[in-house]
Amino acid sequence: DFDDTDRLAIEISECKHMGIKVLAPDVNQSFHEFAVVPHANDKELEVRFGLDAIKNVGHGAVAEIIRAREEQGEFTSIVDFITKVNGRLVNRKVWESLIKSGALDRFGERGALLEILDDILATGAKLNKNIEEGQTDLFGSDDSAVVPKLDITIPEKSVLYSEHEYLQWERQLLGLYLSSHPLEAFDTILSEKAVPLSEINPENDKKQAIVGGTIADIRQITTKNGQAMAFVKLEDIAGDERELVVFPTVFKATSDIWQRDKVLLASGKINGTDKLGQAQTEAKLLVDSAQIVTLEEANNYQPSGKKPRIKISKKKVVSQTENDSSDQVRVMSSGLSQENKHKNNKLFIRLSSSDDNQLLQNLKSTMDSFPGELEAVLVIGVSKQAIRLPMKVNYNDELKTQLTNLVGSDNIKLN
Repeated sequence: DFDDTDRLAIEISECKHMGIKVLAPDVNQSFHEFAVVPHANDKELEVRFGLDAIKNVGHGAVAEIIRAREEQGEFTSIVDFITKVNGRLVNRKVWESLIKSGALDRFGERGALLEILDDILATGAKLNKNIEEGQTDLFGSDDSAVVPKLDITIPEKSVLYSEHEYLQWERQLLGLYLSSHPLEAFDTILSEKAVPLSEINPENDKKQAIVGGTIADIRQITTKNGQAMAFVKLEDIAGDERELVVFPTVFKATSDIWQRDKVLLASGKINGTDKLGQAQTEAKLLVDSAQIVTLEEANNYQPSGKKPRIKISKKKVVSQTENDSSDQVRVMSSGLSQENKHKNNKLFIRLSSSDDNQLLQNLKSTMDSFPGELEAVLVIGVSKQAIRLPMKVNYNDELKTQLTNLVGSDNIKLN
């Protein structure tokens, strides 16, 4: 499941509960896919992230890294890695992704390695030039060849990048936070001020709740009345995600806080039904108010030992004007929640083959941006192999347009 981040998050969480460590990728231990590796004490086994699971590191580059390691031994330093690996296959983009994902952590801090990446690439280019001119042979076919002296100084610590940025790199390249979670420093204050996102479900429809977490994604739209509002994906430390619906009145008052990676507390009413009153699979929170939680506030917070609860709402409408309420009906029926129109259908997407990894990644990214209740199925090749996708989507005009741009309108069908 290395290319399915939703499944990976579930599986890695289960590993943690079972006491099995899942380690960051490593050029000396990782293979193409996830692998079981021995612990340093040889008494425990751990799971090592696969190199193919790192975005922007192609299968060919991984094959070259594994070849060099198996033929010439483990890499002992950055210089040794440069010397053994073919620089044409491991280019700048691959280097950046290996560094940012932690695959080269054994040789230096991620930010420090990134700071000297130009020196690393220049050294590799120099070595390649020497090879081409016959001064040395990277693969040892000439026993008399002598590798020129290469020297790279790695700073002890980066002055340009923070630990928070390291975690964001993991999220970007691995699809999840692995070494730690950016909300760990906020865990105490959020656990006492907010209910877990897992409790925002249809069973608690119309109840009032306070939730907390980090903004994983945000999509701003304009209503038919010309007012701005937003759909926000919030994630908590447990990895649960829920959608926050921020209608115009609240959005106008809080527009400056809706930024990706911000940590916040939001109060509102749980919405677990569609406009016809039918229960949805997932509930949303219609935001009443919201505020940023700073790291300083989290560090200075004195725990009280109290835990928040979901409450029965005493408000008929949660801080929305009549105009907002009418917009709510229109948006919920034509925006992210249009899936009820296609309740009994499935979305079929036809591909000539499954060999185009970039197209598959683009499809996944696009469909992940439109979560909903509609099942999606890939139909592959002339044999029409059907593959049910793990995500469900909300099929609206915007998603249709984006899918059309990717695969063509003739390859999209509701049935």
